[in-house]
Formats: sequence, structure tokens, C-alpha cells
Amino acid sequence: MRKTLNVLVALALGLASFAAAQTPPAPPGQAGIDELKKTAVKVFLDCDFCDTEYIKTEITFVNYVRDRLEAQVHILITTQTTGGGGVEYTITFIGQGDCKDAKDLQKYYSSKTDTDDDVRRGLVKALKLGLMSFVARTPIAGRIAVDYAPPEKPAAGRDRWNYWLFSLSGEGRFSGEESYLDRMGGVSLSANRVTPASKVRLGLTADRSYQKFEVDGDTITGTTESWSATGLYVLSLGEHWSVGANAQVESSLFSNIDLGLSVGPAIEYDFFPYSQSTRRQLRALYTLSVEPVRYREETIYGKTQETLFQEELSLTLDLREKFGTVSLSAEGANYLHDFSKYHIDLFSILNLRLYKGFSVYCLGGYSWVHDQLSLIAREPTYEEMLLRLYELPMTDNYFFAVGFQFQFGSIFTNVINPRFGTSGSGGMHIEIH
Repeated sequence: MRKTLNVLVALALGLASFAAAQTPPAPPGQAGIDELKKTAVKVFLDCDFCDTEYIKTEITFVNYVRDRLEAQVHILITTQTTGGGGVEYTITFIGQGDCKDAKDLQKYYSSKTDTDDDVRRGLVKALKLGLMSFVARTPIAGRIAVDYAPPEKPAAGRDRWNYWLFSLSGEGRFSGEESYLDRMGGVSLSANRVTPASKVRLGLTADRSYQKFEVDGDTITGTTESWSATGLYVLSLGEHWSVGANAQVESSLFSNIDLGLSVGPAIEYDFFPYSQSTRRQLRALYTLSVEPVRYREETIYGKTQETLFQEELSLTLDLREKFGTVSLSAEGANYLHDFSKYHIDLFSILNLRLYKGFSVYCLGGYSWVHDQLSLIAREPTYEEMLLRLYELPMTDNYFFAVGFQFQFGSIFTNVINPRFGTSGSGGMHIEIH
């Protein structure tokens, strides 16, 4: 053991000496540039989905640090989907330390047809604009050049689709091994119209799956299928209130529903203004629905069809701040004919930066389930339970995960070295499980 350790230490020292010997001397003038770079603004980039290596390559007039407490500028990037199927990026520049009196906010909009390269170029442009008020405070500002591109001829302003966006998608999956086969196919169609005053969402989905098991020489097969059509209309009533109505028609073998309809009004209140929705939301939503339903098989309550009335109340908190991310939600629903038939769902995600390089995360959920009215009356067969063709009785379910991360060492993260792979979000990465 000691001999192996000595060999490893000697090898590490040898590699370090070799790397130091291979380091080329700094070119003329490089020392002055390095000294100037030390005065550059320290930036903490708070974005989990950004191509950070591309950003660092394109924006070289700042110093990137890995700890938000070391930064003079905390850049927080949040997103939300636009009515046209694109993404609105809200880039908040938060001054810290000797820049705490400075702040800025930039927005960048991508369209549904933009490539990943288009998006990252647009983000870099917005980042450069927002950083200028901070860079202007440093000696490196003397090396910044400002260009102006004359506007192109404006395109026709008329929208012949009148804000409507249509989408058609399909998917297929096939997998198997010596004793197992699984294949699935699905299709979905949506039509959405989103304006500042209202929102309309229509959708249709259908899927079918087939499974086959080989167990002790016996062949077990099963097919499941389902489809659903949904509709939602929302009317804006200022910065805090919204009203609307939703409808759904569905059929599902798993849920024992031959044909089910749910339709009713809804009202929502956001304790924060909707204009701050990318950073913070605290929404209370109440819905009341009537649900006529016809079952495929007789239920445990002796029903083949019935009309139900259900109410639902949910409270959702979403925060994206410098200290991390908080998402909490609580939802409760019950049937009006019998208040003992209810369900309650709790869900939370916490990702907190507690001190310098130390952060913790936890996520979990718990559900109390007492409203499985569509359960089939008969006992499912062994084959049906193995293939999960039908919903089974339960009273609760839960999940929980927790973890932490601690980083220490150099505060700077300016260097990019893509050899033998890259740790950034650029390039392509595929995993098959």
C-alpha cells in the first residue's frame, strides 16, 4: 500500500514538473494585459442552462468567479415561455460590494425556430449591454469599443395568424431484451393563442403502448391506450388577478375511464405582480368543476357511470434569488358529494447557497390519496398487475432526496480547456439508460 502511494506521489510530481517545463513564456505585452485583467469586474453567472464556456469565450473583459460572495456583479438569468413558443430571458444584474449601488435588467427573446447557436449569441449580446455600466467603473473600460448597426428595413407588422400558434408532434419508442419487449407510440396536437389580455390553450394527445414478458416459458402481453383533449381560457384582470375556465375530455384504460368530461371555472390571485413572474410567484388558484364520467368496468363503489362535482385549491411559491431557488406547492381537492373523498399533494424543491462554496439541496413530495373512485371492482390478475394495466389502491405515496456541495480553491473560472471533453454546457452529450 505504501509503495503504491509513493509511486502515485512521484508520478504526480513528475507530471507537475513536466507541465511547468512545457509552459511557454508570456509573449511581449502579456504581463501588462494580465495586470489590467486583474482590475476587471468580478462576475458570478447564475444560470444552470447557459453555455457558460461560450459566454466566457465571447466576453473576456470580466473575471468570472465561482462564488457569488466574491462577485461584484451577480447575474441572475430566468426564463418563461412566450405565446409564440419561444422563450423570454430576463437577465438581472445585481451589484455587490463596491458596485452595490448599480443594477440593470435586460431582456432577450428567442423564437421557436431559433437554433441553440442563435440563442447563445443573443444572450451574449444582452449580457454585454448589461455589463457596460459596471465595466465603465474599471480601467479596462478604455479598451471597450461601441458599435452601432443601422436597423434593417422593418418587416410587415401584420400578423396573419393573429397570435395563434399550432404544433403537431409524434414519438415512438422501442426497447427490449431476451425476455422483455416494450414499444410505444404517441401523437399530440396543440393550438395556443397568448396575448397580454388573454390566453387560450387547446390540446389533443393520444398514445398506445405494448409490453411482452417471457416468464418461465410463459408469454405475458398487455396493451394500454389513452387519449385526452384539453381546453383552457384565461382572462387577465390586472397585475394580480386572473379568471378563466378549463375543460377536459379523456379516455384511459389505466384509470378505468371509458369517457370522462371535466369542465368548470377558475380564479387565481398572485401575491406578487405578474410582471415579476420570472423571479417570484405566490399564486393561489381555485377551481370548481362538474365531471360526468362513464367507466369501462364496474367500480369498487358499484358504479358504471356517475356525475361528480369537485373543488380544488392550490398554493404555489416560486422564488429565484441570489441565495438560491425555492419552490413549494400544496394542492387539495375533494368531491362535494362526500368530503371524505379527497387528495392532498405537497411538493418542494430547495437549492440554497448557504456560505461561499457550500450549498445544499433537497426535494420531496407527499400525497394523501382518498379519492380513487374509478378503481375496478374485481381483483386484477397477476398479468395485469405485472404490466400495470390498471390503477391499484393506495392511501399515500412519497419521495425525498437530499444532497450538498462544497467547493474551495481558486475563486476564478476564466480558463477554458475543452481537451478530453468539456465541463460546460456546450457541445453534445447523450446518455442511454
